[in-house]
Amino acid sequence: MAMTLRLSESQSAALRQRAELEGRSMQQVALDAIEEYLVRAADDATTDELAARGAHRFADLLRRLGE
Repeated sequence: MAMTLRLSESQSAALRQRAELEGRSMQQVALDAIEEYLVRAADDATTDELAARGAHRFADLLRRLGE
């Protein structure tokens, strides 16, 4: 699937500069940033799910500790 990404002039210039410094294309830098974001978002969702399960499982203990 193709996607058009519209950047401001300053974003485009910064991305171009970063890509040149790293010896990569602007597309490679953007794709890596998107992949890192998706991995981090998935990790956050997993952490939230585990925290909710723990809070439910140990609700009585947590309540008693708060007293």
